[in-house]
Amino acid sequence: MNDNHYCVIMAGGVGARFWPMSRTSYPKQFIDILGTGQTLIQKTFERFEKICPRENIYIVTHENYGDLVRRQIPGLNEGQILFEPMRRNTAPCIAYANYKILSRNPDAVVVVAPSDHIIIKEDVFIEVITTALEASENNDWLLTLGIKPSRPDTGYGYIQFMDSYPYAEDARIRKVKTFTEKPEYEMARSFIKSGDFLWNSGIFIWSLKAIMKAFRDHLTDIDAVFKEGQDYYNTPGEKDFISKTYAVCKSISIDYGVMEKADNVYVLASDFGWSDLGTWVSLFEHLLKDANGNSIKGRNVMAYDLTNTIVKMPDDRLVVLQGLDDYIVVEQDGILLVCRKSEEQKIRQFVNDVRTEKGDKYV
Repeated sequence: MNDNHYCVIMAGGVGARFWPMSRTSYPKQFIDILGTGQTLIQKTFERFEKICPRENIYIVTHENYGDLVRRQIPGLNEGQILFEPMRRNTAPCIAYANYKILSRNPDAVVVVAPSDHIIIKEDVFIEVITTALEASENNDWLLTLGIKPSRPDTGYGYIQFMDSYPYAEDARIRKVKTFTEKPEYEMARSFIKSGDFLWNSGIFIWSLKAIMKAFRDHLTDIDAVFKEGQDYYNTPGEKDFISKTYAVCKSISIDYGVMEKADNVYVLASDFGWSDLGTWVSLFEHLLKDANGNSIKGRNVMAYDLTNTIVKMPDDRLVVLQGLDDYIVVEQDGILLVCRKSEEQKIRQFVNDVRTEKGDKYV
């Protein structure tokens, strides 16, 4: 295992589209959402332990989730958990990790990944990440993983690649031509038909030198504020410095801030059974279903004329459902959600409305 290989797991999100199961106090990355006996972050950490030395894996999370991280991934030293005092999207999160890793190893090659993705073919995933790390070690590239699309999904971003083959060792790596955020259905269908588009996985691989240069070139202000803390990282003064830094740091994604602007962006076309598990419908695709296409969890659910519906109920709750087709029915901690699957994008608005009208305790 290469000591220069590092991993940054981003685990600070709330997962609002999985409400009411995912809540601000206990978001989806810390939940055994698939019923496998492991939470999503545990599965993610275990996956990267096969790629990087354990001590080279960092977790960036909100400061409220420190105890959850420590309980679910015991044995981490305090320096491996990076606490964000507030949410500022992915670019500040990565900038913080950059300087933490720089203080240990300027020659690091880093994979950055969310904590809540599903990977079905783990052996293929490990091979792909290893290839990407090796390619990034010797090239000034910002590399992302692109997923071969199976349908014109409007919930994913898309990456268009060029015809050239810049990496003789692996023809799956191409230069990126364009990024497109969550297109309309007809546009997504045309992307699939063209054959030169991939889903954007949100998984990145680069050398520390390459990504820090990209921050200097494209997110100069963010790089500058984190650079000021070089004397504080891995010292008792780090927490206070980070609190002040996040208070003045703008919120921006790494995609918009760097990847869509840089001219050294490449994509590795992959197929390892990936889902970003962002919504109830994406979860539904991975669950066992009965003869009527339903996924029902809950010992006391009685279903009549139910089709293509996901139901998740506490075992002690008797629930009788009749005549629903293509619905989400979920109860968690006394909060019940009933929503058409085709309109699940409205769940974010539901959460905002609940927060406004009923208070934070419900979200």
